[in-house]
Amino acid sequence: MKTSYSLGSSNSPKSFQAYPRGEFDLESGIVKKSRKPKKSLIKMLYSLGKRIQYYYKLHPLMVFLICFSLGITILIILSIYGKPIRMMPYYRKLDANVDDYPFSKFKNLVMVAGHSIYTSSSCEKVDKEDSWFLESYQRHPGQAATFVTHIQKGVEIAADDDEALLLFSGGETRKDAGPRSEAQSYWVVAESKKWFGKQDNVRSRALTEEHARDSFENLLFSVCRFRELTGTYPQNITVVGYDFKEERFVRLHRSAIGFPGARFSYAGTPSSQNSREAALKGEALVRAQFQDDPYGCLGSLRRKKLGRDPFHRSIPYPNGCPEIEGLFRYCGNAPYPGYLPWA
Repeated sequence: MKTSYSLGSSNSPKSFQAYPRGEFDLESGIVKKSRKPKKSLIKMLYSLGKRIQYYYKLHPLMVFLICFSLGITILIILSIYGKPIRMMPYYRKLDANVDDYPFSKFKNLVMVAGHSIYTSSSCEKVDKEDSWFLESYQRHPGQAATFVTHIQKGVEIAADDDEALLLFSGGETRKDAGPRSEAQSYWVVAESKKWFGKQDNVRSRALTEEHARDSFENLLFSVCRFRELTGTYPQNITVVGYDFKEERFVRLHRSAIGFPGARFSYAGTPSSQNSREAALKGEALVRAQFQDDPYGCLGSLRRKKLGRDPFHRSIPYPNGCPEIEGLFRYCGNAPYPGYLPWA
């Protein structure tokens, strides 16, 4: 008698799975857990947008105020930290190949501010007034000798500091003197004097900055020129000039570029006795002008600079010092608010 088996009867054998559920690797015998499909970024953004829209319908004013506050906060953060963040990596990038700069080993700047142009074809009369192009207020006995004293002082200071770069600063400021710069004039005089006995030590690290048209530019342009030559900004600055201009450089020009006072010094030498009274009066006037216009970009100071550019020279700065481009563009009574590498 045949026994029949019903598929639905309780006696039928139970079904079983040959392999566990999920992905099964036959070779290793390991069950792989199935992965849930991830939501796409577009779907997530769409969902977020829907939620914001929902809350906006319920509380439109609150959502607006939150978005407005967030936007203002972002703008404030970018205005405060954005410039340093953008500039500092670029500064490091430029300095990555610091060995490519011809004077990269020098750390300190000695700047001699020019006051006149040497016009003589002979280098034997450097201390004579008729060898220099002098303005009416400069035509005093002993005036030429003060220029030579500045040059010598700069050479001596640089000679005492093996890490110093010496820069003579001053542009082609006098039309009747021809296209000769104050800086080149000073360099030629130093050469004629054989660098006052310091030739082997100083000559190879004495260079020129040939675009400055006033005392503020003497300082600012020399800092940029130093950057062009060394790949870095000076750690210390020494300015050589007339003693009665010390306050102008130390208190006004140094403050205008935000350079630390502890790393800035001024080496002053006296003017000729015959011109001192007039020089002091003139200095008081110029100092008052720079107090009102620290960056020399307005009024009489601006007109003076334009008058001292008779050959319309194109100023190359700040191409060689991009980190302080904003300082070159800035014009105002308050100190420059932007990023400065030495601050």
